[in-house]
Amino acid sequence: MSEARPGVPENASEQNLIRINKVKALEAAGRSPYRITRFDQTHLSQQILSDYDALEGRDVAVAGRMVSRRVMGKASFAHLQDAAGKIQIYVRRDEVGDAPYQDFKDFDLGDVLGVTGRVFKTQAGEISIHATSAILLTKCLHPLPEKFHGLKDTDLRYRQRYVDLIVNPEVKDTFVKRSKIIRAVRDFLDERGYLEVDTPVLGTLEIGAAARPFITHHNALDIDMFLRIETELHLKRLIVGGMDRVYEVGRIFRNEGMDTRHNPEFTSVELYQAYTDYQGMMDLIEALFQFVATRSVGTTSLTYQGQSVELGGEWARMTMAEAVKKFSGLDYESWTGDEDAREKLKAAGYAVENTATRGDCLNLLFEATVEEHLIQPTFIYDYPIEVSPLAKRKADNPMLTERFEFFIVGSEFGNAFSELNDPFDQRQRFERQVALKRAQGANASVDEDFVLALEYGLPPTGGLGFGLDRLVMLLTDSASIRDVLLFPTMKPRE
Repeated sequence: MSEARPGVPENASEQNLIRINKVKALEAAGRSPYRITRFDQTHLSQQILSDYDALEGRDVAVAGRMVSRRVMGKASFAHLQDAAGKIQIYVRRDEVGDAPYQDFKDFDLGDVLGVTGRVFKTQAGEISIHATSAILLTKCLHPLPEKFHGLKDTDLRYRQRYVDLIVNPEVKDTFVKRSKIIRAVRDFLDERGYLEVDTPVLGTLEIGAAARPFITHHNALDIDMFLRIETELHLKRLIVGGMDRVYEVGRIFRNEGMDTRHNPEFTSVELYQAYTDYQGMMDLIEALFQFVATRSVGTTSLTYQGQSVELGGEWARMTMAEAVKKFSGLDYESWTGDEDAREKLKAAGYAVENTATRGDCLNLLFEATVEEHLIQPTFIYDYPIEVSPLAKRKADNPMLTERFEFFIVGSEFGNAFSELNDPFDQRQRFERQVALKRAQGANASVDEDFVLALEYGLPPTGGLGFGLDRLVMLLTDSASIRDVLLFPTMKPRE
């Protein structure tokens, strides 16, 4: 083992050190594997495979990572993997010269190469490139794993996504689809006259919403600031200002737990439209999901983790009270008040806090008995006021709100309201939220500027938000949110 190169980790493996020594030898010969700044590709692999008839016999230049190789004396075969796929290269000593051929034999799997040559087809019928030159563009210092995707330690795949992408083409396919899904969402909304906007990620208030924020500090102002937990309040300010249709595809941060459906940093889509209500939002999200599925994966008939799901047609619609009665047998409409509701739930075996209201009891039953049954797309609407601080009350029943959530494969995918535009009611609900948060130790505050905006007049408005990552999970049949985030949040290794 030779003297360690500066910057080499002390725990370098034997294979790692062998490759490092190759780098040292190249540098000593004035041929650093990092010296080349540019290689002009003429084609990607898939273009050559698709257009073989037109390209046969023509010179091309390709670049990519060498992922396989067979050395057979004076000739060798290898496969290069680029952004579009893989293609075989054929390298002969007589063609490229003795020294360049020896260099090629010294390359390692994972090295990034630039290859020029003629397009041809081997005797076995494989479209290939007969190389006239093969140069090292970048040295790979670690051997590539052979069965990376098959490892039970998925933690390694998420930490080293760059290796995951090299070895597993299907992983890249997921993120190509993610990009198509985002583009389709934007196309759908743009075509309907919505304006995409950006709102602040940093705020000066810890608002009274249920989610916990991440806290940071602004040095120049010497104040604590909070990463946003939603985009809602700023978007509704824009509706007040006369932007009648707005949306944002934005990063959201919530200082909460992590599981297969939750990551502290995720992407939401929120949109607001003046002069419509939550029924209009139901029609919109139904059409949006059908459009996005058709545009990005070619069908509305899906299979998610073994379950068949049909996004096409009209989605089921039930009030929360109807759904609870259907799946639990308990009837919200028969409860005479808060105490009666608590007694009915306790008699049925549910643990209920002594301060729970009739609406709290309805929501508790829904979460305990309904969600898991909602496999096909279903709108659940008319939520209790207690769990809907930003939704407008129903005119014929002020204890319920014009709010819905929609569920697919037993999980909630999005949330929507007829937006509350009464500044007096909004202040009271904010104050109740803030009191609850402060009782939990948070330094929450009423967003006075938002209340002021409502005092200027928010038109009747429908609003909607949904998690983009969950939509990507559905359309790519991914079991975990980490499978659809390029770099999910990970606990640092000790």
